[in-house]
Amino acid sequence: MSKLADKALGVWMAIGTRWLPFTDAASSDLPVGRLLRLAMFQLPIGMAMVLLTGTLNRVMIVELGVPTWLVAMMIAVPILCAPLRALIGHRSDTHISALGWRRIPYMWIGAFMQFGGYAVLPPALLLLTGEGHVAGATGTLAGQAGAALAFALIGFGIHFTQTAGLALMGDLVPPDKRPRGIALFYLMQLIGMILAAVSFSFLLRDFTSDLLIRVLHGAALVSLALNVIAMWKQESRDWVRAAEVKSAPRPQFMETWRSFSQQGNAKRLLIGVGLGTMGFGMQDVLLEPYGGEILKLSVPETTLLTGIMTAGTLCGLIAAMRVFARGVNSCRLAALGTVFGIPAFTIILFAYPMDSKAMFIVGAALIGLGAGLFIVGSLSAAMDMASKENRGLAAGAWGAIQATTVGIGIAAGGFLRDFVDGLAKSGALGEALTGPATSYGVVYLTEMFLLLLALVVIAPLVRDRKLHVRHQTREFGLAELPG
Repeated sequence: MSKLADKALGVWMAIGTRWLPFTDAASSDLPVGRLLRLAMFQLPIGMAMVLLTGTLNRVMIVELGVPTWLVAMMIAVPILCAPLRALIGHRSDTHISALGWRRIPYMWIGAFMQFGGYAVLPPALLLLTGEGHVAGATGTLAGQAGAALAFALIGFGIHFTQTAGLALMGDLVPPDKRPRGIALFYLMQLIGMILAAVSFSFLLRDFTSDLLIRVLHGAALVSLALNVIAMWKQESRDWVRAAEVKSAPRPQFMETWRSFSQQGNAKRLLIGVGLGTMGFGMQDVLLEPYGGEILKLSVPETTLLTGIMTAGTLCGLIAAMRVFARGVNSCRLAALGTVFGIPAFTIILFAYPMDSKAMFIVGAALIGLGAGLFIVGSLSAAMDMASKENRGLAAGAWGAIQATTVGIGIAAGGFLRDFVDGLAKSGALGEALTGPATSYGVVYLTEMFLLLLALVVIAPLVRDRKLHVRHQTREFGLAELPG
């Protein structure tokens, strides 16, 4: 019986590492189960992103009549404060704890900020619907202020949890397997977004304000529970470090930042991250309108684009893991992501004159693929450039650049499209460019130019032998599993 159980366990592990390729980031010190559990903090982050930018965005504007500009400001505040991620990462690097913890306290702060945001939302929505104890203009103003506070708390909670969580992953996962760990973590975020979208659409199919409030209460509990499970017994108590940090002065942020930015090609990498992220992000709010207005796709067909791009991103994460297994360095993978992105936008541009829905779908999938490769490659490169003592700062700096340029890119894409559309309709661009496709085409051409700039900036890093050597890996086998 024991031999049969051992054989069954061996078969299960072999299947797991074959069909769950990201789990080969595990090691004898970080088993698969613990690695998967740590990655679970990305699930509530994915849920929050769907809730803030999707469900609540629509409900507050359409059902509750909140001004669109105010909702946009609520969503923009956490994005505009994304540069604080670098400071959060630095504080987690230098945190003084009696137990020697560095990352867990900041993950706790982020988890409770997210929970607090969900707790503030229900009374704020009651005030906005006029069902609270305070009625009239005062109640509306209080409800708007409460909703803004809730959005800010959830957004800042995401910054804290994700920055410290990625740094903790960098501490626990061996350097040669870290890129696959990053791929696993972003896979978890995608899973969280998909599960949240499906769950919210099912639970709110018969929408009422009371039902929305109950869903928010459930989201608060689920978010806190998942974060607690993810953090449980992940960071060991370092008594030696606890004694050392009490006697040693804490490094200043600017001093550490100068040391990191002057190390190797960190500035070049961060500039490339900003250009590439903006290049991929400008189309976020324009792809579905382009499909509907220009290619005459139906609402279900344009909605399907989100799933197609997500599938493309998932393929990018899997491809990144396979590429790293062959010893390719991180910057080469990020550059490969931009190489996929440039033809993707070209295909989308030609979908209109060719009147081809298939080309449009292929282009959307390639955008997701390129974005997945770029995210994993650039974050892996940032973590590789960091030392053990400033890994949190590296993760925070990457997150700050990435989140900020996403927000700037989305806003710039919308503004540029409207501006060029106004010029085209007025005839300022000539008779041949009066059609509605002109404005979208200018945005896509701009994105191609930004991706080309990102490729030019990152290309010299591809030859960095240090990064190449760190990723000379071997395949993950059963011998590396504990027991």
